[in-house]
Amino acid sequence: MKKNIAIVAGGDQSEVVVSLKSAKGIYSFMDKEKYNVYIVTIIGTEWNLEVNDAKYPIDKNDFSADIDGLKIKFDYAYITIHGTPGEDGKLQGYFELMKIPYSSCGVLASALTYNKFTCNTYLKNFGIPVAKSLRLRSESDYTDKEIVDAVGLPCFVKPNDGGSSFGVTKVKTIEQVKPAVKKAFAEGSETVIESFMQGTEITCGIYKAGGKTTVFPITEVVSENEFFDYDAKYKGQVKEITPARISEEIAAVVRKQTERIYNVLDAHGIIRVDYIISADGTVNLLEVNTTPGMTPTSFIPQQVAAAGLEMKDVLSNIIENQYK
Repeated sequence: MKKNIAIVAGGDQSEVVVSLKSAKGIYSFMDKEKYNVYIVTIIGTEWNLEVNDAKYPIDKNDFSADIDGLKIKFDYAYITIHGTPGEDGKLQGYFELMKIPYSSCGVLASALTYNKFTCNTYLKNFGIPVAKSLRLRSESDYTDKEIVDAVGLPCFVKPNDGGSSFGVTKVKTIEQVKPAVKKAFAEGSETVIESFMQGTEITCGIYKAGGKTTVFPITEVVSENEFFDYDAKYKGQVKEITPARISEEIAAVVRKQTERIYNVLDAHGIIRVDYIISADGTVNLLEVNTTPGMTPTSFIPQQVAAAGLEMKDVLSNIIENQYK
């Protein structure tokens, strides 16, 4: 009998649009001969199974839906919500209570990686190079001068608990600090300010299933804009080069560091780790993405193809073997 797979999309932040696109991408990749695949949207308190433009409410008591008298219960949840509640551990906790296996990191790793400042500070203790940074909460009383003195200029101001470059500003002057912080707080409850790191931006995907670790080919990111912002990510204003134009020596460091981060975090499923390679060859961590974008043109599908693999097989491998 085929397993019923729920691709869970939506979320409560600006990234909902990206999440819905990722859900369609994952749906297109899934092996329909092996699985019955459905898309479930979670937007606020509205949880729905979507079939042929019709919506059927999800029973939150057991994560099921009734389609014209036929009860659909799910054997597995593939989470592709970018942002809360699917990337920060909340939904992971729900599925653990429901005893439903899911695709992403567990509660602790999801909560940790979702908070950029906390995650990078934690990984710094394991010898992972990161940028100088400062975290602001709504009650923080740092002056603009204190912020600049702490991280320097230029710097990046961004939501501490968001993604897809929503609310991100590259700040070049002290006068830009205050409006950048206001913009970031419009997207999240905390703001992180990081020093600018000059160098080559890269990203590397990885997953583990059945006791085997697969590190994908590295992608080089060359934005046409000031930085890898929303327009670069989703409007084609970027060159994405896989494999990256870096030496094999540095590539080996990236692969080793990516696997180490995966293991330190006790990650599950596919994650993507973003870096800046500085002129001296240092591989600096930018951030860890535990529910990376999965549209056909996203980094992970590109890297899977460059590895000579099929997304269909990678997803099936995760579903069948992730916790073995």
